[in-house]
Amino acid sequence: MSDPVLRAPDFDKPFLVTTDATERGVGAVLMQEGPDQEFHPVVFLSKKLSERESNWSVSEKECYTIVNALAKLRPYVCGRCFHLQTDHAALQWLHTATGNNKKLIRWGLALQDFDFDIQHISGASNKGADALSHESFPESTG
Repeated sequence: MSDPVLRAPDFDKPFLVTTDATERGVGAVLMQEGPDQEFHPVVFLSKKLSERESNWSVSEKECYTIVNALAKLRPYVCGRCFHLQTDHAALQWLHTATGNNKKLIRWGLALQDFDFDIQHISGASNKGADALSHESFPESTG
């Protein structure tokens, strides 16, 4: 019998969250390092963007991905220090929440409930979240 695709969370170990956004969708993966020194998925998340959301800037989509993912992953990560990886380097400012984009500032402030550090990774290294954000979402018909 092979190992399961998803692993049960171990709340004594740190978590890693990876996120990615595309023109049509967002994706995130909650992972933990296993005894084999490899990271294994605990939760997969993906969401199709609405037409309005699809018109946001790249930074807004990437930030929304983090806000959306952490809202859903709150039971796993709230009150714990964790790492968050994104292939969008511009989001490393999130903890300072400065600028003139009110939406990004509001989201940055909402993320202050969480204790995490943002790490930039290459898109090629962000396979799980990247695959989920590129999921084949059907065209909306309404």
